[in-house]
Amino acid sequence: MSRLTIPLDALTSRMNLSGRFDGLRSTSISSRFANLRPISEFLDVKRVSKPANFSEVQSRVNYNLGYFSSNYAVVFVMLSIYSLLTNLLLLFVILLVVGGMYGIGKLQGNDLEVGNWRATTSQLYTTLLIITIPLGFWASPFTTVLWLIGASGVTILGHAAFLDKPIESAFSEEAV
Repeated sequence: MSRLTIPLDALTSRMNLSGRFDGLRSTSISSRFANLRPISEFLDVKRVSKPANFSEVQSRVNYNLGYFSSNYAVVFVMLSIYSLLTNLLLLFVILLVVGGMYGIGKLQGNDLEVGNWRATTSQLYTTLLIITIPLGFWASPFTTVLWLIGASGVTILGHAAFLDKPIESAFSEEAV
């Protein structure tokens, strides 16, 4: 019985996903948000229309993902903050791990002494691990990440697909 192989390159090449994220690695955060588009342009309801066919959806998504990439990054950050604020246990676990690692690191390898009680750094790391792993599973981080991927995908791809390109870009395409 032969194995079923899916040509991922054929699927991703139509949306030009291979080179889509190359620019993200080479830019700093300050320059990434320097080209933030105005909210009036990002939420221009006069340009919202139903695409006629799938090739128009591809064209709009390719244009809008490049043009509004900083705005989409802000949308992703806002959805991330919202997901953490609605899952307070996950936020607590993240803060506990970061605070615990910071506190243990401030000891610089020395033992923690409280009165007659003494704990080595390995005991402190083990205690932090024993406390945060069950709390981490109880906080359901996988559900939160999957919700974040779904909500971001629907919001960003929906906006990119339904927001029509400006008139100026149509003229620039004809000139090429």
